[in-house]
Amino acid sequence: MSGELFIGLMSGTSADGIDAVLVQSDGERGRLVATHHRPMRKDLRAEILAFREAGDNELHRLATLEAQLADEYAVAVLALLTEAGVSAEAVSAIGQHGQTLRHHPSGEIPYTVQIGDPNRLAERTGITVVADFRRRDMAAGGQGAPLVPAFHASQLAAPGIATAVVNIGGIANVTLIAADGSVSGWDTGPGNTLLDAWVSRHQGVPFDDGGDWAATGEVIHPLLSGMLEDPYFARSHPKSTGPELFNLDWVTSHLAGEAAADVQRTLVELTAASIAGALVDASPEVVRVCGGGARNGFLMQRLCARLPESEVTTTAAVGVDPAWVEAWAFAWLAERTLAGRPGNVPDVTGARGPRVLGGIYPA
Repeated sequence: MSGELFIGLMSGTSADGIDAVLVQSDGERGRLVATHHRPMRKDLRAEILAFREAGDNELHRLATLEAQLADEYAVAVLALLTEAGVSAEAVSAIGQHGQTLRHHPSGEIPYTVQIGDPNRLAERTGITVVADFRRRDMAAGGQGAPLVPAFHASQLAAPGIATAVVNIGGIANVTLIAADGSVSGWDTGPGNTLLDAWVSRHQGVPFDDGGDWAATGEVIHPLLSGMLEDPYFARSHPKSTGPELFNLDWVTSHLAGEAAADVQRTLVELTAASIAGALVDASPEVVRVCGGGARNGFLMQRLCARLPESEVTTTAAVGVDPAWVEAWAFAWLAERTLAGRPGNVPDVTGARGPRVLGGIYPA
């Protein structure tokens, strides 16, 4: 096996599991070698979600949760290596995004918090860990997000073709790669986070499989219009957001007794409309979708309907499984950090300039 090996770890806004990928890189392009998904333990997921609100004894709970998450990341890494038949010694580094607990990129003192002790992860795996990617960008005046556009431009775009890459995780973000290669991007608003929370409350399942429940409802147009009036959607970029804003309290503040299935249908339209609205001026030739939203067939239909002038597919069209794109991005960012190369795009995050991201925790 030629080329350096890197591991990427991602646990997203939904906190439903850990994605681990093994990537082989020649220094410019990468190849996905192996993947592994580890469902998040229910007790840990509950504690992660609880941190979205202020609570008691947070310092002790935070330290305990961080250690437990590091152990879960280590189990995922070791399972990945076993399945791939690769030794830890063969891997150059792990790029660990960590679990975001809070993201407040605006205000007098902006901050972001991702946990999953990289010291403990390095000890458990015997592999160098690169972590804490977002705070250097924020220290340089940026939003600390989104960080994936540089990866999207490097690995998913074709020269001379105006391309949009849409990552629909809990929060949706877009990367615009112009035909001349220039890159921009920002968080568009809710992706799956409101859909998952609403279906969980009313159907008792973690997500609306394929968007089937939403498809039984009707769009409530006054509700959709009211939601789209939130100031976030009109704000100029750079911008980023999270479940601190877009959560069930935000949804219920707009409601007046509407049928649950109709609300779910409207939330699908909210995600599709806010993504399409972000792309309308760019008029991309192709739109590649990744993240959990790529598996929501009904949401994909609505995106296609709202972007009739673009070819809308998942990233599978360019040979990259949409489920693993974000984890791969953090493997790529770890490689950049070890090489002393910047990982942010200042036009995307608003940072004062390119920065090498993350801290290095040697094996």
